[in-house]
Amino acid sequence: MEKRWEAMSADEKQETQFQRLLTPTDHEGNGLRFQSPEAEAAYKARINRLKDAVQLKKAPDRVPVALFPSMFPYTYAGMTVEEAMYDYEKCVAGYKKFVLDFEPDIPMGAAGPGPGRVYEILDYKLYSWPGHGVAPEHSYQCNEGEYMKAEEYDLLLTDPSFYFRNFYLPRVFAKLGPWGMLPPLTGILEIYGVAFNFIPFGLPPVQEAYKALFEAGAEALKWATAVGGIDMELATLGFPNIFGGFSKAPFDVLGDTLRGTRGIMLDMYRQPDKLLKALEALTPIMINLGLGAAQQTGKPFIFMPLHKGADGFLSDEQYRKFYWPTLKEVILGLIEGGCIPLPAAEGAYNTRLKYLAELPPGKTLWMFDQTDMAEAKKLAGEAVCLLGNVPSSLLKLGVPDDVRDYVRNLIHTAGRDGGYVLANGAFFDEARPENVKAMVQAAGEFGVYR
Repeated sequence: MEKRWEAMSADEKQETQFQRLLTPTDHEGNGLRFQSPEAEAAYKARINRLKDAVQLKKAPDRVPVALFPSMFPYTYAGMTVEEAMYDYEKCVAGYKKFVLDFEPDIPMGAAGPGPGRVYEILDYKLYSWPGHGVAPEHSYQCNEGEYMKAEEYDLLLTDPSFYFRNFYLPRVFAKLGPWGMLPPLTGILEIYGVAFNFIPFGLPPVQEAYKALFEAGAEALKWATAVGGIDMELATLGFPNIFGGFSKAPFDVLGDTLRGTRGIMLDMYRQPDKLLKALEALTPIMINLGLGAAQQTGKPFIFMPLHKGADGFLSDEQYRKFYWPTLKEVILGLIEGGCIPLPAAEGAYNTRLKYLAELPPGKTLWMFDQTDMAEAKKLAGEAVCLLGNVPSSLLKLGVPDDVRDYVRNLIHTAGRDGGYVLANGAFFDEARPENVKAMVQAAGEFGVYR
């Protein structure tokens, strides 16, 4: 009898997830029909390379290679970023060209540009994007601010969902401003007075907000159908997308887009106890965000962009008190739920490597940008799989021989004995195509296990 999911160990759950990746299905739940036996063999070889790397083993043949671009696939295909955000067919065609031309083991999918029309419908204030404050050929930009006020911690702690609906979302989506009129759902209890709770839904501004939301939802579905379709097509050609969704470090949830950098830095000194309580409250929410995404998509890798934990943002004492405990709890919760966390340590993470050794071995994949990879291998290599470190500057300004030399040294440093995935260290908009090609080819030249 098949063992129930809840009764499985973390090892058993991870193995089950990899077996699901190795036996993909189509949209109807039937076994995926590959376009050739060679494509099927390539697909499975790529998954197995990744599996062995995550589990800190040597792959049967070579170091796996991943490409995690930002807007490069679309400009490489001859379009502007604005076109990629508004013309979904162009977007997925550009991404297909990128994958087929460079042939990474692990592509990331075409969701990066996002649906510009959705942001337009809802009047998104948190970001500027091409055609809305940014030139057509450039990527979107975050407009940092205090979208959560310093005095609103108690509101967040009392009812996070109510806070997000009535305060945060109306501030970052102008069309949802009338949601501030809505009552908390927890007040709808008994027949006495229950009708009063529904009066706001009859008000014209609130109804207009919902109309905008429904329009945005329809547009988001159109976009998701396009990007999901290209994932399926590329899988039939032998290129798996293993990303199931994303989550965040609780400190970054607050510091990135609620309190902002200035706000959360002040909070560490002015109201540290409330900050710590908020981090604890957000922890199960971030665990469930990742678990829910993986369940919905059927893919176990959960991407976690780490921002304010980088060297230079926090002292080691601050990192140990405010950042690492809840990040670690989220990572462990995702692992326990059968996911494979993929934190992206943006910037340098040299002073944080000692903490990674606290994680269970063979359960996470860490993307490194400017971190010393020799130190990463030494201090964390027995616990986590290392990924990345090829500089964006090298891909843009170097020549193929420079890239080959860098990759050779990188694989020798981080890839010996397994537990490494060759990849760029930060998402790139601009690069010389010949350098990207040289990076992928170097995996086969220098990453072969003998």
